Amino acid sequence: MTTLLEVEDLKVAYGKIEAVKGITFSVQAGQVVTLIGTNGAGKTTTLRTLSGLLKPLAGKIMFDGQPLNGVPAHKIVALGLAHSPEGRHIFPRLTITENLQLGAYLRDDKADIQKDIQRAYDLFPILGERRKQAAGTLSGGEQQMLAMGRALMSRPKLLMLDEPSMGLSPIMMQKIMHTITELKSQGTTILLVEQNAQAALSLADHGHVMEVGNIVLSGTGQDLLHDESVRKAYLGED
Repeated sequence: MTTLLEVEDLKVAYGKIEAVKGITFSVQAGQVVTLIGTNGAGKTTTLRTLSGLLKPLAGKIMFDGQPLNGVPAHKIVALGLAHSPEGRHIFPRLTITENLQLGAYLRDDKADIQKDIQRAYDLFPILGERRKQAAGTLSGGEQQMLAMGRALMSRPKLLMLDEPSMGLSPIMMQKIMHTITELKSQGTTILLVEQNAQAALSLADHGHVMEVGNIVLSGTGQDLLHDESVRKAYLGED
């Protein structure tokens, strides 16, 4: 199995506050890997650093055999690493179709872009039905679908999803998790940050538990799902 992403001793700080304190993990091609943990654990900071939005204090990031340290964010997208951020950050005044087109801003293969827009509509039929609607009029779950569809428009080798179920109804959360499973079955490699630990671990090949900037436990999704300390801390079980 090919190692797509290697993170080694990554440290990230906001001023004097070290948010990520030397974490090491990897993602194999075709896998879903999840980072779980409470607020402030450093999960979002990790993703923002991998996508070039934050500069690491120390450590090494290798993606598809190439170092990412010092590479600007738009070039990281061009290399095949896409980020669907926490909070969605869609463009509310633009239509659904225009938001998806912006996800392909580095591409000039117009026919294939149209095919990928149709793929987004196939994944999320509600987006296809409302394609001319302003994105800001969508529900939270529909905006999350759009954010994921937009990230897929760059044809990523690795898709990073940050809190895709945040603030969603249970039914909409199930739809999003089902879509992640479907993307995996299509061969998409995914790095998932998710506060719903049970949902994340249930579909992940591998997981890492983060606490205050450190990875404190790693294992297969199923092993962590049945780990007593994880169940007590993150699944609300005694």
